[in-house]
Amino acid sequence: MIRRMDFSALIRTASHEQHVEAETSTFMADLLGGRLGVEAYARYTEQLWFVYEALEAAADRLASDPVAGPFIRPELLRRTALERDLAHLRGPGWRESLSPLPATRAYAARVAECAREWPGGYVAHHYTRYLGDLSGGQIIRGKAEQTWGFARKGDGVRFYVFEDIGNPAAFKRGYRELLDAVPADDLEKQRIVAECKQAFALNTAVFHALGEEFPLTA
Repeated sequence: MIRRMDFSALIRTASHEQHVEAETSTFMADLLGGRLGVEAYARYTEQLWFVYEALEAAADRLASDPVAGPFIRPELLRRTALERDLAHLRGPGWRESLSPLPATRAYAARVAECAREWPGGYVAHHYTRYLGDLSGGQIIRGKAEQTWGFARKGDGVRFYVFEDIGNPAAFKRGYRELLDAVPADDLEKQRIVAECKQAFALNTAVFHALGEEFPLTA
């Protein structure tokens, strides 16, 4: 029996293996290790735009939903910051050259499907993305600033800067409390956990595709 107060711990523990696999992908290891150029970082940022477009296009509509609504927080929204980064990385015509990898297209399509049809699934994708941005995303920001010379918390890394969240640790605690309070029975919670694992798998597939596009040459 899943106790309501345990859901945030359950979802974190149950998806740990998939989370680690995503974090330790070859592409991300090479990117964070400074072994790839800024073009690989820019291409990764492009892929993020498609995922957050799918997540945030539904935000207004889901704001009143009893399951997803509590998670719709304006201070989390990333699309505007992503667009500033892409303008910096690609120039003012960045939209014309924007193209999703097939894996990214599949990821964004699944997010959009959940947003339309299943608020609990949307919460799973929301959790895996935004809490990851607040946590491991800060490592990416620091490495990007160091490796490619972006201004600290400036254009190029604004996606990772949450200006309206003064205390990320407190915010994450509050987010987990929302997960604990999600109005769902045990079966629905298990479905959300499974979708969380799927979200990490979809993200990992994007990393694999990027790794194929940016292989390290011996």
